[in-house]
Amino acid sequence: MNTAQHAPRSFAGYRHGIRDNLAQFLHQLVQVFFVGLTLGMMRTVVPALAESEFGVPRGSFILLMAFVVAFGFVKGALNFVAGRLSERLGRKTVLLLGWASAIPIPFMILYAPGWNWIVAATVLLGMNQGFTWSMTQTAKLDITRADQRGLTMGLNEFSGYVGVAIAGIITGYLASSLGPRMGLFVFGSVVIVAAMVLTAVWVKETLSWAHAEGARHAAGKATGPRARYPQNIGDQPTTWEVFTLMSWRDRRMAAISQAGLIEKFVDALIWVVYPVYLYERGLGLANIGWVVGVYGFVWGGLQFFTGKLSDHIGRQKPIVWGMWLCGAGVAMMLAGEAVWWWALSAAVTGFGMALLYPNLSAAVADIAHPSWRGSAIGIYRFWRDLGYGIGALLLGLVAHLSGRLESGLWFVAIAMGLSGLVVYIWSEETHPRLNPAH
Repeated sequence: MNTAQHAPRSFAGYRHGIRDNLAQFLHQLVQVFFVGLTLGMMRTVVPALAESEFGVPRGSFILLMAFVVAFGFVKGALNFVAGRLSERLGRKTVLLLGWASAIPIPFMILYAPGWNWIVAATVLLGMNQGFTWSMTQTAKLDITRADQRGLTMGLNEFSGYVGVAIAGIITGYLASSLGPRMGLFVFGSVVIVAAMVLTAVWVKETLSWAHAEGARHAAGKATGPRARYPQNIGDQPTTWEVFTLMSWRDRRMAAISQAGLIEKFVDALIWVVYPVYLYERGLGLANIGWVVGVYGFVWGGLQFFTGKLSDHIGRQKPIVWGMWLCGAGVAMMLAGEAVWWWALSAAVTGFGMALLYPNLSAAVADIAHPSWRGSAIGIYRFWRDLGYGIGALLLGLVAHLSGRLESGLWFVAIAMGLSGLVVYIWSEETHPRLNPAH
């Protein structure tokens, strides 16, 4: 299957908008919810029980971080591949490939003789996330309008990260009642099989909507204000051209990409360091699940509003404010010793994430041409999710050299502050209505 097979003969029959494509939009929201559940099952139980269940020696910070490093590098690379592949094979095919790659994960957790199996399972998780989350995001952008991108990204990330939070809480309770391995096996098997069936039966291909939007632009039939597309790239660019544009040739795209990379330091921190940090302070798995879950619920729940907010006030302000607020929330974690304080700190961090997260993706979609938007999103997500690997590696080194997990929290808080400053200086407003091309 190639791109030409998805290209519409005309653009007249393709209507863009959430209301006009509501059924498929809702199917994609369900898909990203399942994607979040799959990620969330690895985020509470596995790090907290790394020593007792999987044999990671106490104080082995770098070994503990190894599975997140593997996840980040694999997911980042697969985001890159998924974007280009989806423009050749279609969005649905890549989504199915992502779910197929997740099938062995529950079995590997159930039978893991040691930590190396968990690292290998996380490699497959990275493949799953790189293909599936990229496609749910890209497919929704294919079928919605430019003035709905903030809302679209907000709903997408809302659904996904509510799934992450719910999975963290459910697996915490299942681990307590069924045992950590069996609890994760049962939960993961049900989620992955259900997602594959729903994809095969109800999800439709959306690539032709993207081609129709590109055809309207080419014919001069596009309505509304014109976005400030990069001028130093053609309508059908090579992979290398899009990669260099996103990475350094366009200052706006470079600022967005570095912000995406740095903000994943926070997620790596909360994934690995928070459960260990809280477990060492006497919290049980259920309470750890709730503290980490507060972060996920606030992040996921508020994106519905923060994405829509950016359709009115623009992308840059929420991104910059979010980077700084998120860093402040991380620093707050060190200022108290009670469950309610840790939950409040997690909520502040989640609020910052809600402001920045959907709007970074929306900013990329604003100024990426429809003909190469899938590739641009994939490359942005490559840099963003590489932040898992780079962040986990640096966190492991900082904690190892200092001998204290607290050093990692300070490192991430400072990095977020500096990254927000880069966006403030280098980038500009990308919303076409607020800053249109002349």
